[in-house]
Amino acid sequence: MTEIPEHLLKRSKAARAKAGGEEPAAGASDAPATAVAKADGAAAPAKPAAPAAPVKPAAPVVKPDSPVVAAYKARKKVPIWAMLGLAILPVWGFMYAQALTPEKKVVQGPLGIGAKVYASECSGCHMADGSGAAGGAYSFLKSDAVTTFPHIEDQLRWVSFGTKAYADAGIRIAGDPNRAGGPHVVGTNGLMPAQGTKLSSAQLLAVVCHERFALGGIEQSGDEWDKWCSPSSPAWVAAEGGTSIAELGTKVDGALEIGSTPKPGTTATK
Repeated sequence: MTEIPEHLLKRSKAARAKAGGEEPAAGASDAPATAVAKADGAAAPAKPAAPAAPVKPAAPVVKPDSPVVAAYKARKKVPIWAMLGLAILPVWGFMYAQALTPEKKVVQGPLGIGAKVYASECSGCHMADGSGAAGGAYSFLKSDAVTTFPHIEDQLRWVSFGTKAYADAGIRIAGDPNRAGGPHVVGTNGLMPAQGTKLSSAQLLAVVCHERFALGGIEQSGDEWDKWCSPSSPAWVAAEGGTSIAELGTKVDGALEIGSTPKPGTTATK
């Protein structure tokens, strides 16, 4: 069998294609070579392997809520407006309580000042309520001060000079010698410190008025109140003006002399 050269085959195919109006197929001349290559068992080049997809981590296992936590999450939350109301409730309660608390009455004049002086200078011995101490300072309750000193001048003198000055002067009774229940003898029931060099005349008068009227409970009226212990009394006005205790009696009509030395007490009838 005669082998036809390859270049003649190509020309023949080209002529037939041209006669039929067809363009020679691209790569037609290469077909035999490709067929020969395949026939010879030549392996086609291997395509590169696609990269492996990344492995996603497993989702964490969610532990279910305990019944207590689940109930807490499920319950209704307090609205913001309610929380604001609860926040100001204590303040409102305090203001409401303050509004209902009666305003403390501020005592003016001798009794007001006398209460402060008594608390700082006298309550340690005579007690805060004026009840005194057994075997020590005397009581002022139930008008005891008035029973012992029917006249305020005698008590002012006693408080001013104290136990030692009376004892040194040989005076045994600073109050009423005819006192119901017996007189109070100087030095038999504790020591009364002298207050005349410690307190002003206004302070001394004020504390004695406090002991007689506030602690003793006698009525805030009458001759003694009007002359000695009311805020407008001549004795109080003089004491605030600087008049000494010794001279205070000279500022009050009908008063006993207080003087600058201890003197025996007087009876209720003067």
